[in-house]
Amino acid sequence: MQTVDEWSQIASSPFVSLGTYRKSGVLVATPVWIAPDGDDLVVTTERETGKVKRLRRDPSVSMRPCSRMGNVAADAITVTATARFDDDQTAANAALAAKYGLQFRLILGLERLIRRVQRKPGQRVIVRISKTTTG
Repeated sequence: MQTVDEWSQIASSPFVSLGTYRKSGVLVATPVWIAPDGDDLVVTTERETGKVKRLRRDPSVSMRPCSRMGNVAADAITVTATARFDDDQTAANAALAAKYGLQFRLILGLERLIRRVQRKPGQRVIVRISKTTTG
């Protein structure tokens, strides 16, 4: 189980390498924005991404601080946790907007514009990540 300090490090990192697991057990890591929301951490992603499909099968995740491009330092901490999908996007989006400010709003606005031009529906989901408890 991770310490409070490790959880805080993940919560305050500008980007986190979120690891989800394939059926074979192979870890697939993706850089994401992450923000604290109460005792949990929240991530937003498109509904059709591979990480969403993997999380539907196995809610276990690992998280490591990383760069915007997903590069993880050799000495970076690793935190394990449990993810679930959250239907209430309001609080999670507010937490992400509070942490990332204008860049978060711009990215979501650009996404909406691209979807409108392409006439493709796009749906974001909220992944709520909780500390893994033992026992």
